[in-house]
Amino acid sequence: MTEPVPAIRLTRLPSGLTVVTERMERVETVSLGAYVAAGSRHENAAENGVSHFLEHMAFKGTERRTAAAIAEEIEAVGGHLNAYTAREQTAYYAKVLKEDTGLAADIIGDILTHSTFEPEELERERGVILQEIGQANDTPDDIIFDRFQEAAYPDQPIGRPVLGLEAGIREMPRGTLTGYMRRHYSAGNVVVAAAGALDHDAVVELVQRHFADLPADPPPAALAAAYAGGEFREARDLDQVHIVLGFPSVGYGERDYYPTLLLSTLLGGGMSSRLFQEVREKRGLVYSVYSFASPFMDGGLFGIYAGTGESEAAELMPVTLEELRKVQHGVTEAELARARAQVKASLLMSLESTGSRCEQLARQMQVFGRVVPTQETVAKLNAVTVADVERAAARHFRATPTLAVLGPAERVPGLASVTEALAA
Repeated sequence: MTEPVPAIRLTRLPSGLTVVTERMERVETVSLGAYVAAGSRHENAAENGVSHFLEHMAFKGTERRTAAAIAEEIEAVGGHLNAYTAREQTAYYAKVLKEDTGLAADIIGDILTHSTFEPEELERERGVILQEIGQANDTPDDIIFDRFQEAAYPDQPIGRPVLGLEAGIREMPRGTLTGYMRRHYSAGNVVVAAAGALDHDAVVELVQRHFADLPADPPPAALAAAYAGGEFREARDLDQVHIVLGFPSVGYGERDYYPTLLLSTLLGGGMSSRLFQEVREKRGLVYSVYSFASPFMDGGLFGIYAGTGESEAAELMPVTLEELRKVQHGVTEAELARARAQVKASLLMSLESTGSRCEQLARQMQVFGRVVPTQETVAKLNAVTVADVERAAARHFRATPTLAVLGPAERVPGLASVTEALAA
């Protein structure tokens, strides 16, 4: 009797490049991406923003294709091509009909190995990125997170903005892009992942053909993150004051990783969460309030965001701090069950998307060195107890905080007052 072919398969090529795929039944499409384990935290101060600049330039022409040809070829088959940059990863991905998988691999391989960075295109895209930075600076509920990250990790790559700073982007020479790409876009630093209506061996053959020119040298290691905590405060003439309060958190694979995910959900992850109910529904102090957990390879951040009016700002912080104190001791089985159901549902629903599944495969390979079975993740979520969540809450909310405030900030307490209130 023939053994069934596993849905998820993994191949490590002699070059060091990893290929991981998942065959999904009853779909007619394939998502395929190249995920580079390099982002803004791998940049030095002089090259801040280069990862994002590279992401933009990848679509601006190769030795075989102009920028227009890249767009025309993928759209001629009804496909989609995109990319993003984060602090620890840069991704280039496409979604196509199954018969066009070869084209997706060809284009992504081409832009990662044979981009030309023509001076005219580089200057044009420099202007686009400067516009993007300007737009972010004009969006307070966006830029506040960059200011928060910088206050938490001052004078470190992981604390610098992904987009870079305007002055640095204006002056960044072509050689900075090509040098950074040569150092970090090496075969051992890339995972090619694909999910959908595919054959693993065929994908491996495509990757061997189209990614053969990736350099083989190992990339330099990222500087370790050292959380410091601190305060950022900028008065602006805005209708709302935007606040992020945060704490040092856990990285992937740490003991409190899953308790922290559930803590974030029950504290500020939905309409039934404590912060939403107390701050918005009962008191009407905000339109938007939520918590978030951002893990990194070494550590992470836990934060609470709120946007409130100037007159409500004085009441908001004491109410929020009281919720942070209460959650260290009073978690109920019912709210833990709701949080667990939310996280599990989000996980399982994401498995229905070829794009989400493709991204998960790559991230798991880069973080854990293996694909984590869904049933393993569900089992770890199911194993989290009330005591685990309360322990995670105490760990976070008794640590040194970081506070970022943007807008009419006069009535928002300072970091010293917040620290004192949390310690009381």
